[in-house]
Amino acid sequence: MKVSEFDYYLPENLIAQTPIQKRDLSRLMVLNRQNKSIKHKVFNEIINYLKPGDCLVRNNTKVIPARLYGEKETGAKVEFLLLNNIEGDIWECIVRPGNKLHVGTRVTFGNGLLVAEILDIMQGGTRKVKFYYEGIFNEILDKIGLMPLPPYIHEELKEKDRYQTVYAKYRGSAAAPTAGLHFTNELLKSIEQKGIDIANVTLHVGIGTFRPVKEEIVENHKMHTEHFYIKQEDVNKINKAKSTGNRVIAVRNYFV
Repeated sequence: MKVSEFDYYLPENLIAQTPIQKRDLSRLMVLNRQNKSIKHKVFNEIINYLKPGDCLVRNNTKVIPARLYGEKETGAKVEFLLLNNIEGDIWECIVRPGNKLHVGTRVTFGNGLLVAEILDIMQGGTRKVKFYYEGIFNEILDKIGLMPLPPYIHEELKEKDRYQTVYAKYRGSAAAPTAGLHFTNELLKSIEQKGIDIANVTLHVGIGTFRPVKEEIVENHKMHTEHFYIKQEDVNKINKAKSTGNRVIAVRNYFV
């Protein structure tokens, strides 16, 4: 299958640049695969498509403010995107401009709050980076880091929490599981009251979100790996729905 088969035209004026004030008033497209019909709804109407006994599985990963802007010792401006915590203070990062960031290069962020040293060039061009700082790393990130928005979003995000789901819990993603952004606490409560189980999985969205497919044939594209965790209580909810003939419905990264 060729990558070109997935091409389609999407006018830029149809790409929302700022989040709607109330999350669950976003648009919802409902595709019926049996009769091939399409309906346009409001997201909070999703409850009408869920049945008692179903299990809704959501990703409770939390996005870290992983985009950092800093400067080299020469004064040159650079950008880092944290992808994966390898161990301790060592991270895998996307860096720009890559041809200017060699092994041994040091970069300063936030007027010295954070210093990075390039340790190695990894497969695919990412960098192994060690960070130096005083205090707590996550608190520094919250202070100087930015949310890694998709490339088609050009407006500045004024509220960091709008790029988190309301149920985000475990830090580790380089991007949000965006389908979940439309749920509100009120909508989730109504779903539970209808008799639908809600199970959690923690899957940290990684480099694949930012890395383009460069192969002409889809099957030749090398997929990245992502870390995931699931608790036994959530496994039990999923298995219960399956064993009783009910549906397991996943809130995926981009659609339900």
